[in-house]
Amino acid sequence: MAMNNKKNIILEEYENEFSYKKSKTNLDIQFNRIAFIFFVFLMISIIYSIQLLHLGSLKSDVKTNYAPSIKDYRADIIDRNGNYLVKTVSSIDIGISPIEVIDKQKLLINLKWIFPEKDYVEVEKKLNKNNFFKFEKKISLTNYQKIMFLGDKAIRSEEKLTRIYPQKNLFSHIIGQIDNENNGISGLEKSFDEKLKQKNKPLQLTVDADIQFLIREELVKFQSIFRSKGSAAILMNVNNGEIISMVSYPDFNLNKRKKIVDLNFINRATKGVYELGSVFKTFTVAAGLEEGLIDIDTEFLNLEKRLQCGKSTISEYDNKIPSDLTVEQILIRSGNVGSVRIGQKLEIIKLKNFLEKIGVLKKIKFDIDEVGEPIPFKWGKCKLATVSYGHGITTTPLQLAKAYAIISNGGFDIEPSLIKKDLENYQQKKRIIKAGISEKINTILRKIVTTKEGTAGLANIEGYEVGGKTGTANKTSMGGYSKAKVNTFAGIFPISNPKYVLIILLDEPKTSSDYIYEYKNKKGSYKGTPFNTAGWTSVEVAGKIIEKIGPILATKHIEN
Repeated sequence: MAMNNKKNIILEEYENEFSYKKSKTNLDIQFNRIAFIFFVFLMISIIYSIQLLHLGSLKSDVKTNYAPSIKDYRADIIDRNGNYLVKTVSSIDIGISPIEVIDKQKLLINLKWIFPEKDYVEVEKKLNKNNFFKFEKKISLTNYQKIMFLGDKAIRSEEKLTRIYPQKNLFSHIIGQIDNENNGISGLEKSFDEKLKQKNKPLQLTVDADIQFLIREELVKFQSIFRSKGSAAILMNVNNGEIISMVSYPDFNLNKRKKIVDLNFINRATKGVYELGSVFKTFTVAAGLEEGLIDIDTEFLNLEKRLQCGKSTISEYDNKIPSDLTVEQILIRSGNVGSVRIGQKLEIIKLKNFLEKIGVLKKIKFDIDEVGEPIPFKWGKCKLATVSYGHGITTTPLQLAKAYAIISNGGFDIEPSLIKKDLENYQQKKRIIKAGISEKINTILRKIVTTKEGTAGLANIEGYEVGGKTGTANKTSMGGYSKAKVNTFAGIFPISNPKYVLIILLDEPKTSSDYIYEYKNKKGSYKGTPFNTAGWTSVEVAGKIIEKIGPILATKHIEN
């Protein structure tokens, strides 16, 4: 009995021990399976995280501080309010290596699904040539994800920096272009090429994108109305030379980097050199006042309707102009003969010195290289006469803006600029015209806009105190003059406290039979352009522009 009991105890211990070992083995197997599954999920998570981080780094709006040493780096360009005019972003180009393609037909089907607009006859030809080729430049993030998920080792991606122009055509002549080697070839991209490659912070300009848009919009609208060959507009601060807007039309989309060979795309605001006509009469009167030879109430009596100078005849554009005029009336009525008489009082040396002083005779130094040079000429008695009323002398609209700024701002010299400067970098004003001259000239410029005898009544926009002078000139052709015209208006506002000069130039405008004019200095309207002169073309454009930009200028207080 005792022995039987002992055996039972031993058996029970054996069974318990066996049972325990079996349970432990099952636990090990379950733990290994869980560890393996966890490891697989961990690896998948790591792979997807790396992919997501890579794709995230491709977004163009990620704020990345690229060092100047990076290839293709160029600093951004912004307007005076911080709006991007040019931005350097990261982009991806996709290429295909045909010799590594396993199944060409399958690849073509997948590519057609992602890029349906491509020319696949051409793509297939390139695939058959077995030479590596670029398939898509600046690929979108969505399409990049799709094409990379194909997993085809023949598809190669190249990440690089690229230049984009969010404003497209709006600043084409100011910004300019770069070539395929990342070198500036025109505009600020050229003149500031090295600085843009080395600069970390954006290059800030004086221009205002909102104002630029509104002015360009009016030029485009009136291009169809007056059927001009082209046009230009400059809005500049008369006190510091900051250019708020500078438009030349036609223009071009900077994102479509291509060679511009058509001369009609010239920058008319800075490169175009023109005879500008009667806008020069303001300079003749100002020079006479500066020299103390005349005052605004000085009378010129018995003025001829025609003057003979050599083989040329100088006559009034309007025979209704009286023979007895004061200096003020000569400028208001834009008298040719009266202006000649003032010029003759000045003589060559005094008029020449004054024109040199206000910067219209020689090439101007500016922030871009596309600047025209006034055509040199030989002074003489007849040349003195014609220059006095703006005939036989050329300059650029940019120089015209500078000259009117100096004459209206109290006589202080300014240098037109596109680059925003810190307040401490502005030089102290230098007076180059005597005190009191501006006040006298500005009074006359205002009357040119407000009186019935003036030639710029359509620019009399209520609330903005516009003053200015018109200029209508025939274009030279084969040693003589053609019927084609250049119509110009040089405006200043507000005239009681000058802040802005606005230059509007229309190159070869035509009359419009359907356009409705709304009179400003009297009630009523008028259908059709009666004369192809600045008073009916450039002045109308200027008035419409001031109506649109005036409230914005008043709100933004664009002034140092």
